[in-house]
Amino acid sequence: MAYFLALLSAGFYGAADFTGGIVTRRAAAIPVVFLSQATGLVLVALALPFLPAATPRTADLWWGAIAGLTGGVGVALLYYALSIGTMSVVAPTTAVAAVALPVLTSIALGERPSAVAVVGILLGVVSIVMVGLQSRSPSQDGRGQGVRSVGYALLAGIGVGLFLITLAQTRTDAGMWPLLTDRIASVALFAGLAGVRRQSVRIPIALAGLAIGGGALDMIANALYLLAVRIGPLSPVVTLSSLYPASTVLLARGILGERLSVWQTAGVVTALVAVMLIVSG
Repeated sequence: MAYFLALLSAGFYGAADFTGGIVTRRAAAIPVVFLSQATGLVLVALALPFLPAATPRTADLWWGAIAGLTGGVGVALLYYALSIGTMSVVAPTTAVAAVALPVLTSIALGERPSAVAVVGILLGVVSIVMVGLQSRSPSQDGRGQGVRSVGYALLAGIGVGLFLITLAQTRTDAGMWPLLTDRIASVALFAGLAGVRRQSVRIPIALAGLAIGGGALDMIANALYLLAVRIGPLSPVVTLSSLYPASTVLLARGILGERLSVWQTAGVVTALVAVMLIVSG
């Protein structure tokens, strides 16, 4: 069940990133992230009264707040990288950094996956890299945006990786309350940044609808990941959740008509093999 939830979260994360990448190509990153994070805050606040009773401790709420700050910065950097770079390159680059940090941390803390699961985790990382491989035209390379976008993508991956680690520290008894403090912290962060920069958080209505949709998808993904990591080991769950670039690339193929390269197709197949190994392990 944990692995199934993790895979579901990957699908929702990929859809959220695809939506966010489209919006940030037409609007500034801070207003887009603020609106998407605010949407998540409203969604979790409305859902909490209908969820089973929970008894969060102060530590759980603080872990949620830290996750909100690290994840919020990670998402902002990711959206900016998506706005200046190639979607099918930026998303996998972020995912590699995001999965490496939690896996190494979990192993350092004593988690010992089986040999089969380790092979699956390694294949998962390889599949993420393969999904990001594609040919780029000289005009894209000439702009110098590729190197910048990859740099921001790596920084985004560190932020997302820290988010995954900190959210995993919350107790099962805390329920979904850590996600509330998560979003309170991130919304406050971007409201403050917008105020300091004297930047309006308003965006066109059509784009606002997409940002709201992306924020809802992201919150659903967070909830699924939180459930998965509470009942399963961190390193396999994180790896499965980080396979989201495959869904991002497939959405770009289906909606934007982007063609998959041979490497990207092989990467999607490799991801499926990795899933089977992790689950069997």
